[in-house]
Amino acid sequence: MNDERQTNIHWSFWLIAALTFVWNVMGVMNFFVQMNTEMVASFPESHQAIIKGRPIWATAGFAIAVFGGTIGCFLLLIKKSAAYYLFIASLVGVVVTMIHAIGVANSVANFSMPDFIMMIVMPVVMAIFLVWYSRWLINKI
Repeated sequence: MNDERQTNIHWSFWLIAALTFVWNVMGVMNFFVQMNTEMVASFPESHQAIIKGRPIWATAGFAIAVFGGTIGCFLLLIKKSAAYYLFIASLVGVVVTMIHAIGVANSVANFSMPDFIMMIVMPVVMAIFLVWYSRWLINKI
């Protein structure tokens, strides 16, 4: 993913970049839904507990996570090495958000295992993967 070198890119790059871009765009959409109080009222109590009690630092982490990840994926699609740095920022945002979410999940919310995996584990795994993958591409391409 060196900005100066251009080589033939394997089809898997396009698949990974496109799927992770869609994942992060869904995160941005989720962010805007969670900023709408009418929409939040329709969520299960366990989800509302996290959203309604979220402090500003956790909301800022959420915004950095989803917007940083989305912009990073766009940069990945256009093969810019700056994506790596946005993925690092996104990972930090995910960790900040999860500190709050896990605290609430352990104290107030009654999460099922699928809820826990989708809301807590998957964002962390995806953010770590994107940091690793973009770094790997910088060294490879």
